[in-house]
This record gives sequence, structure tokens and C-alpha cells, in this order.
Amino acid sequence: MPCDTKGSVCLHTFKFQMSELTENDKVKVLLGQALFGKPDILLLDEPTNGLDTQTIQWLENFLGDFPNTVIVVSHDRHFLNTVCTQMCDVDFGKIQLFVGNYDFWLESSQLAAKLKSDANAKKEDQIKELQAFVARFSANASKSKQATSRKKQLEKITLDDIKPSSRRYPYIKFESERPLGNDLLRVENISKTVDGVKILDNITFTIQPGEKAALISRSDLATTTLMQILAGKLQPDHGTVTWGITTQRSYLAKDINAEFDNSELSILDWLRQFASKEQSDNTFLRGFLGQMLFSNDDVLKKLNVLSGGEKVRCMLAKLMLTKANVLLLDDPTNHLDLESITALNNALVDYKDSIILTSHDYEFIQTIADHIVEVTPNGAIDRAETTYTEFLDHQDVQKKVAALYAEAK
Repeated sequence: MPCDTKGSVCLHTFKFQMSELTENDKVKVLLGQALFGKPDILLLDEPTNGLDTQTIQWLENFLGDFPNTVIVVSHDRHFLNTVCTQMCDVDFGKIQLFVGNYDFWLESSQLAAKLKSDANAKKEDQIKELQAFVARFSANASKSKQATSRKKQLEKITLDDIKPSSRRYPYIKFESERPLGNDLLRVENISKTVDGVKILDNITFTIQPGEKAALISRSDLATTTLMQILAGKLQPDHGTVTWGITTQRSYLAKDINAEFDNSELSILDWLRQFASKEQSDNTFLRGFLGQMLFSNDDVLKKLNVLSGGEKVRCMLAKLMLTKANVLLLDDPTNHLDLESITALNNALVDYKDSIILTSHDYEFIQTIADHIVEVTPNGAIDRAETTYTEFLDHQDVQKKVAALYAEAK
């Protein structure tokens, strides 16, 4: 299983207690435990959570060659597409098996639902026509036989029982009040040491207005620390961060628990703090929260009882209210279900201004980002007008990335 360098084994973890390991290394150890001995059946519940890109790729390849049965739960769409040959769909009060990967299931299930809905719509139109005929001509002697025939036809038509889907998609749309000017962000020679360990060293890159940049690294601490510096939550030891004067920034941190420390506030009153005077009445805020799947008395929940996914949806609601022209998002899909991830993904694709994000979700980065910055222990590789796939497949770029990691050893 890979660790800090491609193809290496996590030997350095052997000298630590599990409680001392990073989340990434904990998952690697637990995966090693699950994979050891080639079991007949592998049960994997969100196995990519906390893993870096290299380890996820290694796991995809391993499971692709694994000769026995794998049952996996995951919100990583690329992982599901790469690994799975069948999808088990739990919805509409039943379980249905689809042969194929995630994309095939999505297309097939949506088509099946549409066909059933269209068939019902045609039946409903037919029922209305027959009912109208019967009502008009049932008392007409010359048409009585035809009316009786229509009644019999009507009795034979049954609508399909279409239960409502258990899947709920929030409505997410980011808008900005102010257009961006000619400059967005220039980062020059940023270095940062945390607890005696140098996390960032000589990081330099530039992002232009309108670009959507993904910060990637083999170290979550490196990207999170850099995001905190960009958001003004940390100061670098050396170097400068220069934002364009027209930028208005909103930040979604990886750890959002501090935002919800005041347990006495309800969701409704918490969100009111960030609303303008025009947005602060209960009717507007209830409707706004309803779009984020907080309906009726849900908006009165206290902050201290919210799940991780509910907290993230609250934060996304806050970001939408601010109407910033730059979004700083540190692993925003953390804790979200697949429906919320899909809604957020689509909203960020549609967003007209600039985004700087971190994520472990391949599909998320691939569909949103057009600028990739890899943060290594010895500088950054900065590639504009590049998709995630192009960045990972570019041999010269990957040689430079590997060299920078090797130099830090």
C-alpha cells in the first residue's frame, strides 16, 4: 500500500500507536487489516475517507484485480465507477440491483423513473378523456353503448404505484454581488512551520479571475494550512498573499465545529446572524433553509444536536447568503451524502466567479477545476488551463512532482 512515495509501504507507521496516527494512516492500517489474507468477502464502508489520491488509485487497482466478492459503500463517484460491476439501489421502499457501474446505474435508474412517470401521465390523460366521454354521453340513448364501453375501459386502467423517492437534493446556487477585477490572487514564497514541523516551504502560484483552482497534496495538513492562510485565519512565517482589491471571499473550513459552539441558538437564529436586513425575516430564512432540506420545525433544532451533514448544509446556506465572488472551500464534501455532493458539484460548475478548493473526490475536482496546484514539501507545481485528469496523466508534471517530494526526504 502506498504511503509518502509511489509504491512504498507505510513502514514508518509501525513505530506509532494507532491513536498517534493521522487519519490517512489510520485508514491505511485498517485497510491492510481488512485486506490481509485475501478474504472471500470484503465489506468496505467508505474506504476512501481520508485517503490521499495515490492511495485511492492503489486501492482502485487492487480491488479491480481482487478475485473475490467486494461489497462497498462510498460517496466517491469515480471510485464506484472504477471498482463496481453492480449497483444496489435502495430507494422507493425497495432494493433493486443494476448491472454496471455508478454512471450506468444513474442513467438507467433515471430513465426507468422517467418511463414510469411518462406511462402514468399517458394513462392519466386517457382516464380524463374516458371520464369526460362517460359524463357527457351516459344519459344519451344513442351513445349509451359507447358510454358503457368507455366505463369498462376505465375500470381496466390502473396507474402504477410510484412511491416518492427517499433521495432529497438540496437547492444550491451561489451568486455574487460584485464582479471581479483584473487581479485575483498572488501567493509568493509562502512558508509555515507548525509544532516544529515545516508544513509549507516556498509555495508560489498565481490564480486569475474566473479560474477555479484545486489545491492538492499528499498531505491534508499542507492544503488545510494553506487554505487557512489564504482565508486570513493563519499568518505565514515567510512570504506574502496578495488578493485583488475587488475580491469578496467566503471560507468553508475543513473543521467547522467551532462555528456551532453556541448550542443555545437554533438553526434559524444562527443563520439570521449572517443575513442582511432584507433577508432577516422568518419567512425568508425558513424558505431559504427549506431549500437546504431543513423543513418545518427542523429550523428550530439547536446547534449542538446537528449531524455533520446538517452542519455543512448550514455552512453552505451561510455562504450563499454572503454572495461572495471568491469561494474558499476546504474539503466541502466532508459529511455530505451523495445527493448533496451532486447538488454542490453542479452549483460550483455553474458558479461564474472564482473558486479555490481542496478535495479527495476525483469527480468533484475533475468537473469543477480548470487550474491545479500541487502543494509539495518543497514548493508547488502550478498548472492553469488543466483538468485534474490531464494533470495526473502529464508525465513531465508528475516527474517534477515526484522530484519535489523526493527532495524533501
